[in-house]
Amino acid sequence: MSQSNKKPDVQNDYYAHGESMRSYLRSLIYAKGASTKGKVHVRDAIDVKRTMTLVGLCLLPAILFGIYNLGLQAQLAVAGGLSTPDAWQLVAFNALTGGMTEQTSGLSLFGYGLSFYLPIYLTALLVSLFWEVVFARVRQQELHEGFFVTALLFSVILPVSTPLWIVALGITFGLIMAKEVFGGMGYNFLNPALAGYAFIYFAYPSKVAEISQFVAVDGFSGATTLMQTAAGKMSFADQSWYQVFTDPQWWNSFYGFTVGSIAETSTLAILIGGSLLLLTRLADWRIVFGVLLGMIITASLFNLIGSSKNAMFAMPWTWHLVSGGFAFGMMFMATDPVTTSYTRQGKIMFGLMVGFMTVLIRVLNLKLVEGIMLAILFANLWAPLFDYAVARLNMKRRLKRNAL
Repeated sequence: MSQSNKKPDVQNDYYAHGESMRSYLRSLIYAKGASTKGKVHVRDAIDVKRTMTLVGLCLLPAILFGIYNLGLQAQLAVAGGLSTPDAWQLVAFNALTGGMTEQTSGLSLFGYGLSFYLPIYLTALLVSLFWEVVFARVRQQELHEGFFVTALLFSVILPVSTPLWIVALGITFGLIMAKEVFGGMGYNFLNPALAGYAFIYFAYPSKVAEISQFVAVDGFSGATTLMQTAAGKMSFADQSWYQVFTDPQWWNSFYGFTVGSIAETSTLAILIGGSLLLLTRLADWRIVFGVLLGMIITASLFNLIGSSKNAMFAMPWTWHLVSGGFAFGMMFMATDPVTTSYTRQGKIMFGLMVGFMTVLIRVLNLKLVEGIMLAILFANLWAPLFDYAVARLNMKRRLKRNAL
């Protein structure tokens, strides 16, 4: 029988496809022994799998406290006369504890928050895994473990009441449009988690931007620190930046006992995890320093300028630090090694732009009081230009030195 008349071996193709898929999934759990190729190579002790594991561990303090705070804020709302929602997420919680009350224990509060957060994370994780498998098959490559951290980062910056279909849509947009279309891991120039959040933020503002979405109770109404300041309900006229350390409300925000996204409320927990990120050198201190310095300089300039119509001008940098998602963005989003600048001077310039743009958006755009998300995405676009400028300056310096 000629080669053209042979029937395709469907059974062998089926088993080969199945073995390929099992190989992809196995690569997520353990690293292969022969991961490097070629006669000359350098093997490092750190790889993508270990990097993502360490980043996940660094995120744990903020996530664990955020889950507890979700339950705490719900308990405070119930004490104020509101009721818990009739949601499927609470079936197991209500069966085990009898429902949320003013006497609910701390462990039960953690369980309440976990009931809402776990479906969000699992949705983001499974959708991320699906797209990673699809593009790995198309490119004939191994699975990269980066989607674990992308799903984790995306899930913790969302409000607790975000519908799961929006979670799936957002992570899909972030992975495909900000990462995979440019070649996958290591080739993206935008942070996928932030790109996905920005998409759903502007596409479905009533689902992810309303204050009622941040507390898992029915009919919640309130305001974050940034919202209160923008509305003129908080005054900083007689308060210097160092005097906030005697303000109980500032310490409340620093510890994280406020309304906000899942892992963005506790500046203390974020700094603990971020410090570990810096000690392991997974994040560059120059970026963190640049973001903080840019924020302090810009906020101080607005304090000096002042405004009788815009209360955000008077907000000290110490309040910017503990408000909204600034601390989380500074430690875990801006330090993404792929989407930032690569040169040392470029990293500082990148951080300065993030800090500057964050305060600029917060102060001058009162309809978008949270600015760290757009600031990082904007700085991602400038990161290659910073590296180019640094390289050109170095070339000119060397040419001038050699000419002498």
